[in-house]
Amino acid sequence: MGIRERLSGNEASATAMKQINPDVVAAFPITPSTEIPQYFSTFVSNGTVDTEFVAVESEHSAMSACIGAEAAGARAMTATSSNGLSLMWEMIYIASSLRLPIVMSLVNRAVSGPLNIHNDHSDAMGARDSGWIQLFSENNQEAYDNLIMAHRIAEHKDVLLPLMVCQDGFITSHSIENIELIEDEKVKEFVGKYNPEHYLLDDKNPIAVGPLDLQGYLFEHKKQQSEAMKNAKKVILEVAKDFEKMTGRKYEFFEKYKLDDADIAIVCMNSTAGTTKYTIDKLREKGIKAGLLKVRVYRPFPAEEIAEALKNLKAIAVLDKADSLNAAGGALYEDVVSGLYNAKATVPVVNYIYGIGGRDTKSDDIEKVYNDLQEIMKKGTVENPYRYLGVRGDK
Repeated sequence: MGIRERLSGNEASATAMKQINPDVVAAFPITPSTEIPQYFSTFVSNGTVDTEFVAVESEHSAMSACIGAEAAGARAMTATSSNGLSLMWEMIYIASSLRLPIVMSLVNRAVSGPLNIHNDHSDAMGARDSGWIQLFSENNQEAYDNLIMAHRIAEHKDVLLPLMVCQDGFITSHSIENIELIEDEKVKEFVGKYNPEHYLLDDKNPIAVGPLDLQGYLFEHKKQQSEAMKNAKKVILEVAKDFEKMTGRKYEFFEKYKLDDADIAIVCMNSTAGTTKYTIDKLREKGIKAGLLKVRVYRPFPAEEIAEALKNLKAIAVLDKADSLNAAGGALYEDVVSGLYNAKATVPVVNYIYGIGGRDTKSDDIEKVYNDLQEIMKKGTVENPYRYLGVRGDK
């Protein structure tokens, strides 16, 4: 029987970390993720956990400390946002290349400049090809649940990759919602102990970590990383099944909302899915067959599965909360279109860049997208696939 609570997304994340009780947490404050290590530090000071909390001088140092701890055989966690992730840049690639299953709570925020402390996905999208598994969370419950599952996924012997759990800054991180927590002993049993096969402090099996890796080996090591990311797809589903047995809450690569009989659909991530569901319900009352595909697992990207779920639609809109600045659409759009192309699914797809810098996206904006999709469905083609939603001066 779960424990009913009312928590913000940051409190929920810190609570998950408390229940996991990692060996090391290293963190540096940055809005809007500051509360996560702040809440967790109180658990350290009052003895609720026996974690070694490392208060460092920068986010680069936070990730460096996590890398050192994980390489030494400890379970390590951290949290950051936006420019904090940017300052970790060198180290996040090293973490994944060294196959260290560090878990990070990433509270999504616009990357400077100009300075903006509100939500979009430019931080996570910038790191999408860094070799980290990326799970996205619509609400506080999902942020909590994803963190509970994270170590089981990252530490699996066929994966051994770092993992970031994303949630929208302020929208979920600071908003209080009802949440169902899992009992401490169940979390402890579910997560299990971290028993790495190879680590620096194992004096019986000495190893080197991070040696020079030139033409003779780096290519093969990168392919191993790629294979591990492919393996993560199977592991993510296996862990989700075990999680469902424990909690009754079901998770897959994505969530389909009224999609099976839909003519038109939106593809999006994180909190925008809630606004979209509300809009769908209103449109369904008018007889409009609208649906949603909410991506939960972005890396590894479930291209084949998403294409299978979308192939029978008559028009699709992909919403990107970050602009790739490449004149060819956002990152999520590119991945969805690539998956559809490889599946030989010829569905008209339009891309909307939206919500940059925390710009509100309301149900009226989502309804406008569905209205556009109805016009695309009638014509059967997309005249302008690269669009903006809610930006001033756009016609």
